[in-house]
Amino acid sequence: MNTETNKQEYTITVYTENQIGILGRIATIFSRRKINIESLNTSPSEIEHIHRFNIVINETEETVRKLARQIEKQIDVLKVYFNTNNEIVWQEMALYKVPTQEIAEKVLVERLLRENGAKAVVIRKDYTIFETTGHREETDKLISVLQPFGLIEFVRSARIAIIKNSEGFNAKIREFEQNEPGQEAIENEFLNKGKDMFSL
Repeated sequence: MNTETNKQEYTITVYTENQIGILGRIATIFSRRKINIESLNTSPSEIEHIHRFNIVINETEETVRKLARQIEKQIDVLKVYFNTNNEIVWQEMALYKVPTQEIAEKVLVERLLRENGAKAVVIRKDYTIFETTGHREETDKLISVLQPFGLIEFVRSARIAIIKNSEGFNAKIREFEQNEPGQEAIENEFLNKGKDMFSL
């Protein structure tokens, strides 16, 4: 069986504690297997002090499953999910710098930008920067649209993604707390018992 034909794009979501060195350890897992990371984003999650990684790769399901298990074994990693593009809602942001004179003199450019959902975020005498969000094919399309009008610079962010059928990591934390309740501290439990506690 040709594994190349079974490859598709997956987004791996990793919840971790916010610790120094965790990114390097996760990246090493991919490099050792010679797997290219197409996109990587890290940000705070819905839980304080817990960070969330979105990692995009093009691989087989079997390989992705093994990667997820290996990542989850890492210290400071709390939970790992992997999903196909149909199972998530995702976006990427892109910025385009073009000569302001081109925009001012050609109504066509302004119309094309509106049609592609772009908006101006910086306007200067010598250049204008536009921003748009969407899927990669959408942001790529605008590159080809703007090239004839003197596109100066282009940059695209990493993918951010939300899993469609997920209750979030908050639900996992609540479930864990219900299954493994911690012993509640009794305030002032040993107050005024010093003589009994420390006598030999």
